[in-house]
Amino acid sequence: MSHISHIELDDSNLAPPTPEIEQERKVAMYDLLEANSFTLPERDDRPLPKGPYHLNLAIRDKRLVFDIHTEAEEQAAEFHLSLGPFRQVVKDYFQICESYFNAVKNLPPSQIETIDMARRGIHDEGSRVLQERLEGKAEIDTDTARRLFTLICVLHFGG
Repeated sequence: MSHISHIELDDSNLAPPTPEIEQERKVAMYDLLEANSFTLPERDDRPLPKGPYHLNLAIRDKRLVFDIHTEAEEQAAEFHLSLGPFRQVVKDYFQICESYFNAVKNLPPSQIETIDMARRGIHDEGSRVLQERLEGKAEIDTDTARRLFTLICVLHFGG
């Protein structure tokens, strides 16, 4: 099974992340590299280089860019996705995360759990949007989509 063995976020033009955003980023990257499923489908009867892959994820010209190479640095694929379908779910996710981070400091566990359930629901929605947008370009499982969605949110934070 193909997978991502290395990932970089091109955040060179972004504002410095908050400690909470930086923690989300670190956890998502660690979890993604520990276990993921990422396959590039063949196109036009052209075989694609097999993984494992190195992924550079960036936002350029208001588009989400997946730049994918093999471990031997051979270009495997590059595709650009419109950010439009992600905007609302990313906005909702940041709002619920802010509520969650504030709740952890001040509210009882039962209220924190309710907010966390809503946060997970929005996160699931974002991962579904990502899987739909990648259809025909890359095949990913749900856990990989969730972790990549977190990284897309990190890139949106400064974008």
